[in-house]
Parts: sequence; C-alpha cells; structure tokens
Amino acid sequence: MRILIIEDEQKMSSYLHKGLTEASFTVDTSGNGRHGLFLALHEDFDLIVLDVMLPEIDGFEVLRRLREQKQTPVLLLTSQDGVDSKVKGFELGADDYLAKPFAYAEFLARIRSLLRRAPRTTRDFLFVADLEIELVKRRVRRGNVRIELTAQEFALLQLLAERQGEVLTRTFITSQIWDINFDSDTNVVDVAVRRLRAKIDSPFDRKLLHTVRGMGYVIEDKS
Repeated sequence: MRILIIEDEQKMSSYLHKGLTEASFTVDTSGNGRHGLFLALHEDFDLIVLDVMLPEIDGFEVLRRLREQKQTPVLLLTSQDGVDSKVKGFELGADDYLAKPFAYAEFLARIRSLLRRAPRTTRDFLFVADLEIELVKRRVRRGNVRIELTAQEFALLQLLAERQGEVLTRTFITSQIWDINFDSDTNVVDVAVRRLRAKIDSPFDRKLLHTVRGMGYVIEDKS
C-alpha cells in the first residue's frame, strides 16, 4: 500500500518514512502544502498523513481542497490538541486525528485501522474512444501506440478524461493543475493543451481534444 506524508519538519518526516517503510508500506513525502496537495490530487495513495502547520498552504486548506475531488483517507497530525482544532479537522473530512508528540506504536495502529476501513478503488483505467489511460502505472496508449507524457501533461489529460464531454474553462484547469489562479489573458493553458494535443491527437485521424471558442476545452469522441 502507498502512503503520502505531507510534513514540513524534516526530522519527523524522516522518522515516519523510515518506520512505515520498515512496516512494508510504499511511502512518498512532501515538505509543503502546495506540493503535497498536487501529489494527493494527481497520484493514487491509499492514505495520507497530513500535518496541519505547513508552509504555503496549511493542512486544513489542503484537506478542504482534497475533499472537493477525492476521498482518500487522511490522518491529521498536529501540535494543536484543542477541541476546536479537532472539530475543524473532522468537519473538513479528516478520518482520524493524532496530536504531537505521539508514540509511534499508536501512530502505526491508527494507520492500519484506517486502511482496514477504507474502500479500495476499483478504477484503474479511463477510456476516450481508442485512448486508454492507465491511472496507477500512468501509461497512455492510442490503439497500439504508446504515448509518453510528462507528469503535468498526464495530470491535464486525466482531468479532462475524468470529465469527458464536459467543457472545462481555463480558470478551472489552472486551479486544478497548477493550483493557482492565472490572469485571464495568460496563454499557459493554451500552451499546455497544444503540447498535449500534439501527442494524443495530431498523429491520429480521429481527434479527441477540442477547443470550445470563448469557453475552454473538452475531450470527447465526436465521430
């Protein structure tokens, strides 16, 4: 099973990473809220260990944004042991809460308890016509042709494919992929879409990624 630790205290992060790895988990780490949220949204994890006090975006905000799209189990870690802090965490969608300092044995027991309760995802693939997106291994094919994408290109393709047939505005795409709001006149989304289209559409007769003038982009089979 794969676990993401979002913790800015290097000593704590290393300690938890070592313990969970020795317990046979696959562990990824992030040291700030913005990067951690990006990983949480665009990678598949069985559980997320989330510190509340983080740089750039705090843990509560990471949790709020995560719950808009995913229900990955989350264990909050914090030095704030007050009732109000706990209530806020649970109201935002935390599955469990552990105050620092804590005993590692309790931490591991809570991790295992959450994993036993969590439903496992059954969706491994997304399909748009002959375009096949393998989510876990992050592989893309059209027919028998393997398509190599960067991490950002894959995230953009996944976002479009998960909302197949729905026109996504540039503002929405930037908020989901880059987690920031660009000025409306920027062409960063257009450039990213153009690069993705060059890989998944241009070499093929059937076009799937379409521009909706004045609105945004949509991926669908219009043939």
